[in-house]
Amino acid sequence: MARRANPLTSIAGAAAVAAVALVTLVPVASLWFNADRLLGRNAEFNLAAADIAALRFTLLQATLSAAISVGLAIPVARAIFRRRFWGRELLISVLGAPFLLPVIVAVIGLLAVWGRSGWISSALTMSGFERISIYGLSGVLLAHVFFNLPLATRMILQAWTRIPANHFRIAEQVGMTPRDVFRHLEIPMLRAVVPGAFLIIALICASSFAVVLALGGGPRATTLELAIYEAIRFEFNLGRAASLALLQFAMGGAIAIFVFAGNRDIGFGGGARVDFQRWRSKDKLPVAADILAIGLLFVLLGLPLVAILLDGAPKLATLPGEVWPALKNSILISLSSTAISIILGLALSARIATLSRLPARAVEVFSMLALSASPLVIGTGLFLLLRPFVNPFDMALPVTALVNSAMSLPLAVRILVPAQRRIIEVYGPLKESLGVRGWSGFRLVHWPALRSPAGFAAGIAAALSMGDLGVVALFAPPEFATLPLVVYRLIGAYRTDQATGAALLLVLASFALYYIFDRGGRLGRLA
Repeated sequence: MARRANPLTSIAGAAAVAAVALVTLVPVASLWFNADRLLGRNAEFNLAAADIAALRFTLLQATLSAAISVGLAIPVARAIFRRRFWGRELLISVLGAPFLLPVIVAVIGLLAVWGRSGWISSALTMSGFERISIYGLSGVLLAHVFFNLPLATRMILQAWTRIPANHFRIAEQVGMTPRDVFRHLEIPMLRAVVPGAFLIIALICASSFAVVLALGGGPRATTLELAIYEAIRFEFNLGRAASLALLQFAMGGAIAIFVFAGNRDIGFGGGARVDFQRWRSKDKLPVAADILAIGLLFVLLGLPLVAILLDGAPKLATLPGEVWPALKNSILISLSSTAISIILGLALSARIATLSRLPARAVEVFSMLALSASPLVIGTGLFLLLRPFVNPFDMALPVTALVNSAMSLPLAVRILVPAQRRIIEVYGPLKESLGVRGWSGFRLVHWPALRSPAGFAAGIAAALSMGDLGVVALFAPPEFATLPLVVYRLIGAYRTDQATGAALLLVLASFALYYIFDRGGRLGRLA
């Protein structure tokens, strides 16, 4: 049943929906108009061989990345679910670290472990084997698994905890084997959650830019996003860029439709602390399999994080001068995009909470348009939209902040909607009886209950924006840079030591912003 919304909520919700449309649909409309104007009416269908190859590689790497991430996440989530060991809660918390880790920093960590001069290659040469190279498809897959294996694990782990505890107790009482438990209890759950997890990760990987920019390895490993960037920055072929961006938007939109077609609630992993059912098998073979799965998780995730810390710490004292202005720009962009994202997220989530099921679902899906558009598609549309009026390269800071806010808005909405619904259920009748509405109602009733989830959402938005290397790479003139862009430029100039130190500084700044917002939200929260 729909809940009655006050006028302030309705107006704020309508304004937020209009803002989402302005940031996403208007740039896409600009792409359509410019592709038609610059290349001719059917230009979007006349793709060159290189463009078709980029489309194929985009679909290939997204499919393989999602399949590997979800395939590995199933045994890892199962092992964490059914084992009790020292540091388990810390491990679950660390699963969120790669999601917040700046992409360019993760690339440095992966190169330190898996690169030609990395730990693994050095060990192989000492054993008489050849060094390995992670550039090209293998490097892109490795980086995407690093980022998305934790996300898939959290999603599947949450689904595992929703299996009723008494089902496991009954299975133990009747003497079911681990194979029987997996077949009768766990496979039905996996059938429900795995397709959604696969499609979400495929959507994320299809719009990946910084990973392919750093590890792609040439024309044979080019995605649509990288082709758009090259068409603007190197060729200045705006018509081709617009056509490719439309193709990227169509592909992302198709994947997003599949994600939400079933109208099934897709979770993003929830919080770090979960009340797990205490069930475990005592057989030695499952124990060994679980130990192997958790060990694999440490190798894939832990070693790059350790490498970043060990290699970067001694280099902090030798940072070049361009790092500090770039750090200031990154913080300014991060704070601006976070403010926009949280304001829009609060307005949208409040409106969604007052709607009935189908309209609420429609608005929630609409708020996720940016996920299907991708930062570079929106950035390309804005580039073409601004070009007749101003120099787009002079707008690097505000455009980057705006696009980053659109990228983090879907996560903010997902975090805030449950809290908004709980406020209406618990405090709604009391508010109506006391006649507390408008700003007073928000300040006295809503904000104390929203402060904790809003702080968590703001922390995620700030960290993601801090590490972004998407739109800023498209818009930034040579004299302007953010910290991720400085790290990328240092790597390109083979100043590896300085790049490693700047990367660690970027990690510390990203997690500091996340901690400040998240901790600030939890101070004085309601029980």
